[in-house]
Amino acid sequence: MTEPETLVFSASEWVPNHPFLPVLAYRAVFPPEEDDRAAAFERRFGAAGWRGLWRNGVFAYQHYHSGAHEVLGIAGGEAELLIGGPTGARLSVRAGDCLVLPAGTGHRRLSASGDFLVVGGYPPGQHADILTTEATIDQLAAIEALPVPESDPLYGADGPLVTIWRRAAARA
Repeated sequence: MTEPETLVFSASEWVPNHPFLPVLAYRAVFPPEEDDRAAAFERRFGAAGWRGLWRNGVFAYQHYHSGAHEVLGIAGGEAELLIGGPTGARLSVRAGDCLVLPAGTGHRRLSASGDFLVVGGYPPGQHADILTTEATIDQLAAIEALPVPESDPLYGADGPLVTIWRRAAARA
């Protein structure tokens, strides 16, 4: 089991970020020998109960979601992302890596290889909106109220996300 890096972001200009849950960055979940990383991410996410799976990239504009936490499995290529809003952190990702962004976390693609491919998804019962302006009071409340998922998108109910995020929520 790959243990994730944790990254915490405070509000960044108009991007709220999450008030207490960290971004999780899992590195090299799937090795280069994995023939079809996209299918492998889809199998893992689906087995963990994460839904609304899609294949695409990451938008080149800064945005966040108020209605869902989001998993991003890097299935192909590499990219440099800006995570945490306009004053956040540059994060290099490559095929086999995986990010879990708590609701409210700003993200955008700064650059990417031509073969950059992401598999994304959301916890059951959550639905991603795409927000590009300052959050309203209701959106901030929705971000804070979203429950911690019952399972880590990679490792299920016993995965690191569940422990790390529940601990963070209990301290909030």
